[in-house]
Amino acid sequence: MHAASRSAPVLRLASASPRRRELLASIGVVVEVAPADIDETRLKGESSENFVSRLAREKAEAGQAGSALPTLGADTVVVCDDTIFGKPEDEAHAREMLMTLSGREHRVLSAVAVLGPRGLVETRVSTRVVMRRIDEAEASAYWTTGEPLGKAGGYAIQGLASVFVDHLEGSYSAVVGLPLAETAALLRAQGVSLWGGTLPDIGSSGGAS
Repeated sequence: MHAASRSAPVLRLASASPRRRELLASIGVVVEVAPADIDETRLKGESSENFVSRLAREKAEAGQAGSALPTLGADTVVVCDDTIFGKPEDEAHAREMLMTLSGREHRVLSAVAVLGPRGLVETRVSTRVVMRRIDEAEASAYWTTGEPLGKAGGYAIQGLASVFVDHLEGSYSAVVGLPLAETAALLRAQGVSLWGGTLPDIGSSGGAS
């Protein structure tokens, strides 16, 4: 019975991202995947911070439809000089983004919203990433690996692009797609058990309320 409870979904994930699913699995959270289809157009005059937080909220709200489970929505963007770098459209676009980030610092904003018994709780994390200088040949070779596809900013810090990163200040897991410490706090606040149910819920053993 205990084993079965660990394998049953305890959270609905409003995202098709395998990286977010893997990150949640790493802290013992089994999810039901229900990607949310929302308009991800940036509003006129909207800051990058407000943009990423709004998308996380809208994904959580859209993804919860028809489910009694708490629902997590998240969004991650790469920001350089207030320009949001999304997913590359093709090789030229991916190479352009990577060469813009080359030898410079940029921010990765990762927002998380969880809709559950306590209503909507949310957080946003900003991580500073500094890239070493990358030459055109490296950028072209990186594209051929297939890794840049579907990645904000055209790179995956947890993959082959790790060799491009000089240093990082903030949350590594947020750059991958989900700030785990902050996400865990939101989940526990909504009564979602971590570590396969072996970590006490907040408030059950004198923890934060």
